[in-house]
Amino acid sequence: MTITRPNRLHHTAYVTKDLEATRAFYEDVIGLPLIATYTEMDELFGKERTYCHCFFELADGSALAFFQFADPADQAEFGPDIPASPFIHIALHVDAATQADLEARIAAAGITEPATYVLEHGYCRSVYVTDPNGMILEFTHDTPDAMAPDVDAERRASAHAELARWLGGDHKNNNPYRHAA
Repeated sequence: MTITRPNRLHHTAYVTKDLEATRAFYEDVIGLPLIATYTEMDELFGKERTYCHCFFELADGSALAFFQFADPADQAEFGPDIPASPFIHIALHVDAATQADLEARIAAAGITEPATYVLEHGYCRSVYVTDPNGMILEFTHDTPDAMAPDVDAERRASAHAELARWLGGDHKNNNPYRHAA
C-alpha cells in the first residue's frame, strides 16, 4: 500500500492581540509579505464571532497566519498567551545569506537580547527572535556536512532505533556535530 503525505504546510495559525504590531514585525522586519486579509463573521462554537485573519507568505507558498477578534471576550477565550518557552517555537529554514540578512534586519529594528540569540546545534546554526506576541521564531541554516545524502540516509534509517533507545532509558548523546558521541 502506498502512503501519501501532505504536500507542504499550507499555514499555521495563531491568535494575536495586536495585528498591526504583528504585521510590522513579519512584513517590515522579517520580510514575509502580507498576502491575504480576511475579515469574517461566523457562527463558531455556539456564538457569532467577528475576526480578522491575516496571512504572511513564506517562499514555498505556505504561510504564517494570525487571528484577532473584535470582541474582547472572544479574544480572551481564543487568544491565550503564547507560552514563553524556547521549546515552543516555529523553525523556518533559510540559507546562510538569508540568515545573515535577517540578523541584520532584526538588529536594525532594535530587537535585542533577551529577544534574540544564536545557537550552534552542530547540524545547523539557529538564530532565534521573539515576535510581538511572545512567540519564538527560529531561522535555521543547515550545516552542509550534516545534510549530505549519506548522513541524511543514515539518520532516516536509524530514527526509529534512536527513539526506542531514548524511550528505553539510554539518554546518551548521539549528535556527533556538537558533542562527542
